[in-house]
Amino acid sequence: MAATYTNDKASPSSSDNQLPTLAKGQNSVALDERRRAALQEVDSAKFSWFHLKVCLVAGVGFFTDAYDIFAINIASTMLGYVYGPGGKLTSNQDLGIKVATPVGTLMGQLLFGWLADVVGRKRMYGIELMIIIVATFAQAISGHAHAVSIIGALVVWRFIMGVGIGGDYPLSAVITSEFSSTHIRGRMMAAVFANQGWGQLSAAIVAIAVTKSYHSSILNDDPVVHGSVDAMWRILIGLGCVPGVIALYFRLTIPETPRFTMDIERNVNQATQDVDNFLTTGSYYVDPDARIEKVQAPKATWSDFRKYYSEWKNLKLLIGTSYSWFALDIAFYGLGLNNSVILQAIGFGAPDKSLKGNAAVYQNLWNVSVGNLILIVAGLVPGYWATFALVDVWGRKPIQLMGFAALTVLFATLGFGYDKLTATPAAVKGFTFLYCLSNFFQNFGPNTTTFIVPGEAFPTRYRSTSHGISAASGKLGAIVAQVGFSRLVNHGGPNAFVKHLLEIFALFMLTGIFSTLLIIETKGRTLEDISNEDQEGFVKERAPQPSQQVV
Repeated sequence: MAATYTNDKASPSSSDNQLPTLAKGQNSVALDERRRAALQEVDSAKFSWFHLKVCLVAGVGFFTDAYDIFAINIASTMLGYVYGPGGKLTSNQDLGIKVATPVGTLMGQLLFGWLADVVGRKRMYGIELMIIIVATFAQAISGHAHAVSIIGALVVWRFIMGVGIGGDYPLSAVITSEFSSTHIRGRMMAAVFANQGWGQLSAAIVAIAVTKSYHSSILNDDPVVHGSVDAMWRILIGLGCVPGVIALYFRLTIPETPRFTMDIERNVNQATQDVDNFLTTGSYYVDPDARIEKVQAPKATWSDFRKYYSEWKNLKLLIGTSYSWFALDIAFYGLGLNNSVILQAIGFGAPDKSLKGNAAVYQNLWNVSVGNLILIVAGLVPGYWATFALVDVWGRKPIQLMGFAALTVLFATLGFGYDKLTATPAAVKGFTFLYCLSNFFQNFGPNTTTFIVPGEAFPTRYRSTSHGISAASGKLGAIVAQVGFSRLVNHGGPNAFVKHLLEIFALFMLTGIFSTLLIIETKGRTLEDISNEDQEGFVKERAPQPSQQVV
């Protein structure tokens, strides 16, 4: 079979510069074998420069996403000093700038997930990054006026940025998955997603650098205007578009995945040529004059979508991936976007009460930045790479089960033991350690696996759409958590409800254990095997062509 496939491959140096056509009388069986042989070559390929390039190009997007999302964690404190009444944003203002991005992300995940299955991964890849770049830069230059407040402008631009970030989830997941070899697919997807950790870390480092650079300026600022702090948050947010600009060209020039070309465009000839090219040279070539011979394969339609998901084995998988992501993001975003609140609630890094005026402003910004850095380094970043090391060894499902179980115990301990764990300075150190441990098990657990599994577990024609649905469910959880956190955190007094929120998070982590039982293990299996569709005879016959002549 493989030999037949190799002989049929197109050569860029062909004398007539055309793709080879199937011999007259070749039947659908041969086409089907050719497709499966090409996919087998992708699935068994050794790690190459092209695989590394895919990881880097997709990973830069997640670096940018995480930087832009979590930089607001620190920037909101800066915005409060400049534009908030009494040096602090109101609860509605804080909620608005933090929840706008998840709302936009939810819409972007659904929209781009669907479009990537309809018009192609390549055609959409890069558009979402353009949206992120423009919206991020626009935030940095937003102004305050009588008709439109700067908070309102930031909410709008952060929503638009969220749409672009949402598009990055299904596109990067599916592109990485469909280009990966079976034995390294989990690690490639984990490596892409782990760039979230580097993005969060970079946001904290930039915040520290900017705060330190403006030290003297802050101390000499007009205490009413805080002009230096106004410049600081703009630099912090604006730098988020730099890695996106660097990566944009590479996203726009990445080839279409062979699975999309075969199964959705139904162009086996082009797909087999692409496989040969990207595995050997890392490039691709499309001959505009070549004859296109399309095959007959299952097409994505609304009736076919309903038919596929009317089978319980397929529907329960979508429910499992969607709810697991929803439950996880309740805690991940509920806490991640409010690390500063948690740090202040436990008195960790709070400014000396003897400090007044601008000295207190500087010390608070410094402590918030350093505190976030500690939480990220101590838990978030190591968790991503622990998953990277073990995801293709242990499997996705065991890691997700372990993560949810550990988080249930940790959040229950933090919540029910909150008063004692924050009573003394020594106890606060214990609280901080357990909190960092919860960050670790979020990433060495469901935060990474909920991204990986939906990118593998569905057929090509619905893979991006299904990933978008799963990811959007997660962002719905993020919105619920952020609104709930904002409304409840001060119920009964400043930060008085934090312990009960942690208890609620523990309950959702417990439900995540049960939703994980609905998903399947994808480790070591091909995407076609996982799809729950019979691959024998998947390509049945050629689609009728109006003309076989090349004009």
